[in-house]
Amino acid sequence: MTAVVWVALGGALGSVARYGVSLIGARLGAAFALPTFAVNVTGSFAIGLAMALLLGRAADPAWRFFLVTGFLGGYTTFSTFAFDALRLTHEGRPAQAALYVVGTTVVGLLACAAGVALGRLLAR
Repeated sequence: MTAVVWVALGGALGSVARYGVSLIGARLGAAFALPTFAVNVTGSFAIGLAMALLLGRAADPAWRFFLVTGFLGGYTTFSTFAFDALRLTHEGRPAQAALYVVGTTVVGLLACAAGVALGRLLAR
């Protein structure tokens, strides 16, 4: 299989898993955003574990495509964000890591607000 197929398969399963967490949260009467918080935290843990196990080993690259890029990418992109910030820190670039975290958060929130504003404008 090509990398694209592995990513697509993993992404489909990760998206379904994320939806499942949302359904479970709704059934349990979880507070708004608690399922998303759970997905972000478990996804961050999972990408850390997966990358630690896969990097530096002679693992088949298909595993990284399927599990990391596909499944965890579909489950939560926050996991990738968390890993990238941690990688920058481990590479001795804490200022870049901090700028990345703050910049992504602030610019992401501004972009979301702009999207909402545009959507409301177009919906009139």
